[in-house]
Amino acid sequence: MLTIRFDRLDLQPGDRVLDVGAGFGRHAFEVARRGARIVALDYGEAEVVSTRSTVAAMVEAGEIPADRFGGALRGDATCLPFPDSSFDVVITSEVLEHIQDDVAAIAEMYRVLKPGGIFAVTVPSWLPEVINWRLSSEYHAPASPGGHLRIYSATELSAKLRAAGLRIESRHRAHGLHSPYWWLKCAVGPSRDDHPWVKRYRSLLEWDIISQPRVTKAAEQILGPVIGKSIVFYSRKPLPPMPASTDPACPSSTRTVASQNGIHG
Repeated sequence: MLTIRFDRLDLQPGDRVLDVGAGFGRHAFEVARRGARIVALDYGEAEVVSTRSTVAAMVEAGEIPADRFGGALRGDATCLPFPDSSFDVVITSEVLEHIQDDVAAIAEMYRVLKPGGIFAVTVPSWLPEVINWRLSSEYHAPASPGGHLRIYSATELSAKLRAAGLRIESRHRAHGLHSPYWWLKCAVGPSRDDHPWVKRYRSLLEWDIISQPRVTKAAEQILGPVIGKSIVFYSRKPLPPMPASTDPACPSSTRTVASQNGIHG
């Protein structure tokens, strides 16, 4: 189940892509399938080991060539172990809400992104998240592992992206069918995966992911923009400004005046 729309990443064969907080690799695997070279980073050891194993199985099965996998490693999003401008695309999905210093994490992802590169970020949408927090303190519990530390409004996230230097290009919401599932889980208890209502709804979501029937696609088109569980921003790191001409025979100021007067040499 993908949250990021890959047609908005402008991926080219051989591009280097960093997935920060890759989890068990759902977006990382899609990057490799599309011909780019993926590096997956996560704070959790189990996630990193699982991603490595799955990629190895994909290579062995001939689904992807081995050179599309740049590695899976443990790391801290606020202190990335990569040089400046290392990646053509950086993605991070459902991660920032877990990080105490989210501003530092965004700054680090900006740092390792090449000028002109695309940054895609997803976080829980404001309204579905507010309902989850009100239904269950266990759901967000900051002291617990994996707890959500904040609820983002679209305004807050866009402001933080712009403050880092990124230029926002587009945004959308995703997973409208998933918000009621989480409301149900929070109502009965987030850890109650054995509850019959939760099990039935999870079966519906699994059927949707595997079969992709028209009825759920239509429902997602209606519900996604209104109650989508996630909001996704696509932004770009600006290119550096073009340097002024240093040609002594034709100073930039002279060329500007000539152009304004319709004079072309």
